[in-house]
Amino acid sequence: MRTISSRQGTRPAAARRPARRSNRADPRILALLAVLLGTQGCGTLSVAEERQLGQQAVQEIEGDLELIHDAEIVGYVERLGREMVAAAGPQPFRYRFAVVNDSALNAFALPGGSIYVNTGTILAAADMSELAGVLAHEVGHVSLRHVARTYNRQRNTGYVYQAGTVALDVLLGGAAAAGGEMVGGVAAKAYLTSYSREAEEEADRFAIAVLPKAGIDPHGLVRFFERLREQGGSGSLTFLSSHPATVDRIAKTSAAIAAARPPAGLRREDGELDAVQRRIRRLERSGGG
Repeated sequence: MRTISSRQGTRPAAARRPARRSNRADPRILALLAVLLGTQGCGTLSVAEERQLGQQAVQEIEGDLELIHDAEIVGYVERLGREMVAAAGPQPFRYRFAVVNDSALNAFALPGGSIYVNTGTILAAADMSELAGVLAHEVGHVSLRHVARTYNRQRNTGYVYQAGTVALDVLLGGAAAAGGEMVGGVAAKAYLTSYSREAEEEADRFAIAVLPKAGIDPHGLVRFFERLREQGGSGSLTFLSSHPATVDRIAKTSAAIAAARPPAGLRREDGELDAVQRRIRRLERSGGG
């Protein structure tokens, strides 16, 4: 695992500038994770098995990521993420939040509660509520057990290995799709991908329900999606590969917020995001990003 840290928590310390690349997972890692799901056989994927899968996934995938260990940056994301978890209520998983040194706009979760957000996503957020919306969405994927549900739904269709791959794709920000032609058959791929879209909408609804409970404006998620859609021509927008910011999706999310009638006075700013963004930029200028 490669890391970027700051000395004594105050000054960036970077010995070299890492190569800029997307954090889509290595195809070999994705194949391994899909096999791990496939070896579960025909039974349902239990919470304990999902935790174990998540632990194995962390060990494999973090060797391919450039993690930032700067206390101020990671601490901020951790605190904001834990606000989302607390607002969601009791959870079967222990959550962990990590920051990846990558300019691509992406965030993703692993089974069992490890959530990763790119520095590019943090920098792209116009305010705290937008970043909180992204984190709440990813917490939703874990809390709603989308990997297990996708796997369990497809386990009797004859596409167990493929179901495992698509289930991972739901969480890995589209990485499984980049791992090769793992899903056999156009019909099977379309069927499984449709469930992925359902999972995305579910995670959106989860986020807009959780954010007001944390005292945060849920419109931040919509604003972030609108910005992504405006910049949709950029090849660095990895988040869009599995989180398509379509007009229909933005409209559905906006309508859901309106129907929920969140109270007035919800937070958009917290007075901390700007400092965190400046710190990330300093790391980049020093050669650490």
